Amino acid sequence: MSGAGKSLFTAGLLRVLKRKGLRVAPFKSQNMALNSFVTMDGGEMGRAQAVQALAAGILPDVRMNPILLKPNSDTGSQIIVNGQSIGNMKAADYFAMKKSLVPEILSAYNSLARDYDVICIEGAGSPAEINLKTNDIVNMGMASMVDAPVLLVGDIDRGGVFAQLYGTWALLEADEQKRIKGFIMNKFRGDPALLAPGLLQLEQKCNIKTLGVVPYSQYILPEEDSQSELLSCKRRPQIVDIVVIRLPHMSNYTDFLPLENINGVSLRYVYSTEDLGSPDMVILPGTKNTISDLRWLKSTGLFQEIINHSRQCPLILGVCGGFQMLGKKLTDPEGVEGATGDSETGLGLLDIHTEFGPKKVLTNKTVELSGLSDNLSFLTGATFKGYEIHMGNTTNMNDSFVGCCQGNVIGTYMHGLFDEGDLRNRILKLLFSKKGREDAYRNCNLTSFKDLQEQEFDRLADSIEQSCQMDIIMSIIGC
Repeated sequence: MSGAGKSLFTAGLLRVLKRKGLRVAPFKSQNMALNSFVTMDGGEMGRAQAVQALAAGILPDVRMNPILLKPNSDTGSQIIVNGQSIGNMKAADYFAMKKSLVPEILSAYNSLARDYDVICIEGAGSPAEINLKTNDIVNMGMASMVDAPVLLVGDIDRGGVFAQLYGTWALLEADEQKRIKGFIMNKFRGDPALLAPGLLQLEQKCNIKTLGVVPYSQYILPEEDSQSELLSCKRRPQIVDIVVIRLPHMSNYTDFLPLENINGVSLRYVYSTEDLGSPDMVILPGTKNTISDLRWLKSTGLFQEIINHSRQCPLILGVCGGFQMLGKKLTDPEGVEGATGDSETGLGLLDIHTEFGPKKVLTNKTVELSGLSDNLSFLTGATFKGYEIHMGNTTNMNDSFVGCCQGNVIGTYMHGLFDEGDLRNRILKLLFSKKGREDAYRNCNLTSFKDLQEQEFDRLADSIEQSCQMDIIMSIIGC
């Protein structure tokens, strides 16, 4: 199922294999996600595979995710093939043509296989979606194409894990069942010995062993969009309270992961005026459907609340689509996001106007901030690396920020702006000082996100090595 922990387990397994001296790489033939990443050569891929690449100690490469679907409505998505958009499609139209992409998938996979010792392939959702199996190119269909052995991961934390695993196995064809070489039970809380009777019965029914019972733990690592516990976790405001507006088509919320787990800082995702409170910083994140989500802001009352908060809280930040919303007007003359000629008034907190067009900007950049307003002079000289993923031209931009700043309002197209720490730390220092708590800022845990991510990869790998029968898994791999 979605959210069983396949992405994290794959990342952890890659780190285990890397530590054993193998050259390893991730692969997911088709990913549906709004959290995406731009490679150094300007290709777009799923963020999960980019994270897995870092766990493997290599640079992200679009070959690791040759097809990316970015939902932009309830029934359609933007289709990314080999890092570049080929346009928008309705679900039924894509379903009818996706088999034609098999050569692209195999070309990417075979190219990776020539460069690495082991490829860890992640499936998508459930391999037992029997209504979709005919055209499957990502689960058992992908395993069959490259003759790969399979581990089936189940989420015990949700309950019913024995039914998950047995039911999935039972719905597979006989040749597919033979590919399943082991079960992994993920996110277990408690004594694994209590599972022994169930594990024995499961093995008797399927003739497949459970090769690991991985304990539940939370990791500060980017996850897939809608499944992350971070988005639904209710948190009490701390000394510094930062709020991210949870837009219906929110994308790249992973931009804000470096604000997690900092002493005295709360990071809350809210989608109603009742949950907003009195934050010290309001963030409007990226979105795959800016005009639609702007209208949602108005319908919920959050639109006016953000305007009100701009007069009292120290900082308002908009990233990508959120940056566009902060402007005076958004127009879509060619129907890139929806209806041709669509337009909507923005929050009016920045003197900008965005016009959507068919060209998509995909770039990596290093930014050093300059030319800022007096209110934001504390950011002058801050540097960070990030990437742009957006459609639309915006007027009155400051090239230094790849965005615009006015008063206490900041807008930028740059994703990943907090990863290296300099910009994040300057902003947190300001917010703590506004509360008269410079002492608390000095006691913050301000580890750089890159260093923290490395620690988390190793902690995840340790957990997998300690809880899984790695000798059997290595023999399944052929190592």
